[in-house]
Amino acid sequence: MSLKGKVAIVTGGTRGIGRAIALELARNGADVAFSYAKNVEKAKEVEGEIKKLGVKALAMQSDVANFNQSKEMVNNAIKELGRIDLLVNNAGITRDKILMMMSEEDWKAVIDTNLSGVFNCSKAAVVPMMKQRSGSIINITSVSGLVGMAGQTNYSSSKAGIIGFTKALAKEVARRGVRVNAVAPGFIETEMVQALDQKYIDEMLKLIPLGRVGKAEEVARVVAFLASDDASYITGHVINVDGGMVM
Repeated sequence: MSLKGKVAIVTGGTRGIGRAIALELARNGADVAFSYAKNVEKAKEVEGEIKKLGVKALAMQSDVANFNQSKEMVNNAIKELGRIDLLVNNAGITRDKILMMMSEEDWKAVIDTNLSGVFNCSKAAVVPMMKQRSGSIINITSVSGLVGMAGQTNYSSSKAGIIGFTKALAKEVARRGVRVNAVAPGFIETEMVQALDQKYIDEMLKLIPLGRVGKAEEVARVVAFLASDDASYITGHVINVDGGMVM
């Protein structure tokens, strides 16, 4: 599953699943550029971890919800690392509330980052990929986009939209050698999950046939597979990494 010689961009690459993906791609030989929103210190830390794996690393501060910043981020990665072979659209936020309590700002912030961010970054990356007639875009959606979660109308809508986006774009660019897939994590051990009440975690575990919380590294390994030539005949698919939560 070698990615040697390939260049990847991972959005939201400093924490949780994004960090795990950036490191896993680097372990498999890819040079990795990643975006971050605010935490410069954390970005430098991840950049250093990637470089220790013997590949190039590039941290880029960028807001994926901003079309022009996303375009500049992709162009900068190409300028510094020479090309782009892989784009992992991972950056996302939550603002959970039941609909009657959700503000327009809560709705717009999540849609702009989670869904429009995928559009912004993919639009910037897909043209150079099509020109070189190779590339892989992997979008991080969620089981919330498959079944919906109470209190997450904004988040579920954004993640469901990513699934439709993935399938449509896959059909558009397949003949140019570009593959587009999505990964739908379930209940994964991240900072957000660690902050939850234990009673809620226990209730969620009852819904998971494997009976445990997943690890970010387990999601990352699926992403690395989809990014590799081992998955060269897979496009337009959504792979659940959820312990059987959604079947």
